[in-house]
Amino acid sequence: MNLEEYFKRIGFHGSYDKLDLATLKLIHKQHIMSIPFENLSIHCGERIILDLEVIFNKIVRSHRGGWCLENNSLFGWVLREMGYDTTTLGARVFSSTSNDFLPTETHLINKVGIDGKAYITDVSFGVSSQIWEPLELVSGKDQPQAAGVFGLIDRGDIWVLEKTGRKQVVLNPDFAKSSLVSTKETKQIYSFTLVPREVDHFFETNHTLQTDPTSLFTNKSICSLQTPAGFRALVGWTYSEVTYKLEEGVDVLDMRDITDDEIEQILREKFDTKLQNKLQPANNKACYTI
Repeated sequence: MNLEEYFKRIGFHGSYDKLDLATLKLIHKQHIMSIPFENLSIHCGERIILDLEVIFNKIVRSHRGGWCLENNSLFGWVLREMGYDTTTLGARVFSSTSNDFLPTETHLINKVGIDGKAYITDVSFGVSSQIWEPLELVSGKDQPQAAGVFGLIDRGDIWVLEKTGRKQVVLNPDFAKSSLVSTKETKQIYSFTLVPREVDHFFETNHTLQTDPTSLFTNKSICSLQTPAGFRALVGWTYSEVTYKLEEGVDVLDMRDITDDEIEQILREKFDTKLQNKLQPANNKACYTI
């Protein structure tokens, strides 16, 4: 494993001698524009293993994506190798079904210290909840990005990530009432504490998320990649291209269903991803919006 291979994977050709915020922002954005958030291994009969060498080979050398436990583990390693003051944290994702945060930390993020300030980096939440740049760890400050206005709230025992987005306009009327379309413009995304975590803290979660029949990730095959104008997503057989229209105050969703025969081409052309094993798409009932 080496940084040069990773930088080539994300298309970063600049200098990284200066461990400043500008460099962190650039690498963060290059990662999310190059490496998909995806759980396709589960639906290809593969096992997701939380081992840095395995993750590096999968994402960097085999040109795949991964879910948060893989992507953010890799990104944390990159930051530490570069010399950034980096701490791994665990987060509890908000569930609209229970109207509360999940009881366990199923999401992994990183905290980075630069010049006396702290920032939250997260290169693997995907779709419209994906931050494009690190967020300053300060409570109550609006932090506008392409997807909307993000904010971190200090509630004493936990920090909460919130986002206010825009109205979603669906071009294809067949998908106007799709369960994938969010009707909420303001939402809580996840909560976290500042307690440092080691990777083994997530071993049981990593196993459960890919084996539990009630898990979102066993019920839906998901692939999401950010683009300069918005993002692309493939959930089951539904392919979406989302364009952020900031000046008009809307997100435009171009959604369509594709056939099994189109899957491989879509993954290759739209997500720059090539699978070794055949994908069995899944889109069972589970609460998930793009």
